[in-house]
Amino acid sequence: MNNAVKILFLASVVLLSACQTRELNTKVSHATGWNYFDQKTTNFQAFEGVGTGIPTGMVSIEGGSFTIGERDEFITAPRNNQTRTLTVSSFYMDKYEITNLDWNEYVQWLDVVFGQTAPELITKALPDTTVWREEMAYNEPYLEFYFRHPAYSFYPVVGVSWNQAMAYCQWRTDRVNELALIQAGAIAIPDFQGLRPTDDEMYKDEWEMTYPGYYMDQVDAPDPLDPENTITMYRPSYEWVRDHFVFNTQKYLTSSEYNPEYGKHPYLDSYGENRKATAADGILLIGYRLPTEAEWEFAAYAPIAGEDGLTVEGKVYPWSGYHPRDLSKQNAGKMQANFVRGRGDMMGTSGNLNDAYVITGPVDAFLPNDFGLYNMAGNVNEWVLDVYRETSYQETSEYNSFRGNIYTRPMRDENGKYILDSVGCVRVTFMANDDKRAWKDGDHQSELVTDYPLDTVGLEEGTFKIDPTDILVPRINKNSRVYKGGSWKDRIYWLNPSTRRWMDADAASNSVGFRCAMSKLGEEKL
Repeated sequence: MNNAVKILFLASVVLLSACQTRELNTKVSHATGWNYFDQKTTNFQAFEGVGTGIPTGMVSIEGGSFTIGERDEFITAPRNNQTRTLTVSSFYMDKYEITNLDWNEYVQWLDVVFGQTAPELITKALPDTTVWREEMAYNEPYLEFYFRHPAYSFYPVVGVSWNQAMAYCQWRTDRVNELALIQAGAIAIPDFQGLRPTDDEMYKDEWEMTYPGYYMDQVDAPDPLDPENTITMYRPSYEWVRDHFVFNTQKYLTSSEYNPEYGKHPYLDSYGENRKATAADGILLIGYRLPTEAEWEFAAYAPIAGEDGLTVEGKVYPWSGYHPRDLSKQNAGKMQANFVRGRGDMMGTSGNLNDAYVITGPVDAFLPNDFGLYNMAGNVNEWVLDVYRETSYQETSEYNSFRGNIYTRPMRDENGKYILDSVGCVRVTFMANDDKRAWKDGDHQSELVTDYPLDTVGLEEGTFKIDPTDILVPRINKNSRVYKGGSWKDRIYWLNPSTRRWMDADAASNSVGFRCAMSKLGEEKL
């Protein structure tokens, strides 16, 4: 076969391939022959390739295999992440760390929705600003202004625990899915003004007729015409706000008691009646969460293959090489992260600063890595999803490696109605054998029951009481969560993405923040 014939043959193959159509379709069932979308029959609605697109503020990360674990040798460093090869599925990840502005938006929503009826929920969500206090440092301005002042709007939020970060992920999921349904016309925009107190008794009576079983709370408020006197005001009860006003994705999909007002273009069932949107409609996001440790490390190293199909292995930091300064011609000499160069050197010399930030810096400071992610080293450490164990690398899955699974199910009352938590989400429970946080732990001390009653016999009232069983309490337990990345107050060793440390899920620090991730389903919509 000469070259001309070869070229003609190849062109024909390409043309035939381009003209081929997929046999599987969403018009006629290839299994039964019945038509889809036929209101004269069952009106089964079949969808194909429905994607949500890249979520706002996130980067699409193509997964693959890579070598996770130690990239350098330090004699005194903990050996808790030895190298092994595994595969990570494609996922989405926030381009930036969650900012003070992001968290203030969260707190503001809680204040508007629950501020009148359950202010303790706002208090529970606030960052712990006392993390800035150190016995031998003057940090009171940070304590008072770091979270609220607009000068720090685009700085990473700190002082939030792992549990608070997870609550934020759930809140973000619900707000984004709620907006998606509103924009699709499936539900109406919630009436936030309706949460305000009113003195209109007729409105109160109409409201209680609309929502049988729920009553408006009666409160006394200053009379705007005569501040020395009070008038009777009415506002929706906390129970109604929690059960009916707050949109929660799982509650919307599963609870028949929760039916928000339909929008201008509701979905229709087989009989042409309004119905709720479902997961099959492709509108709802799977949900925000913390990245797993494997995902976080993969995203930090960004092991993208070159033209030869090979990727660079052995990177010590999210950038190439061992140097904290950029060696490229375009950005020569620029610091690549916010960290401590040496004892007492937090930002460099006046007039010739190096990273320029004595504490945290803006989340878009410094150059992104090859995935387009900012500050995957330095600035703040970041919570990840995993439970910490020193020996997790010994028992690991070859793909989507993760320690911390708890297989939950929704809770129902005696009438089969879903039980909601304090912020209107479906409460979940699990059996003891569904808790896999200590699966093949290897350290049986971390599973010891140490919740013993305090023996106070012989101790005088008012004296400091010491629990004699404290010596049995392991430091690492099921609530120990991993954080990674290094921070503004860490030496460069901790900027290596393979390094890992832990804190209790309820603990917080001025050097730990987080960013969200999301699993990717099928092909993303471009």
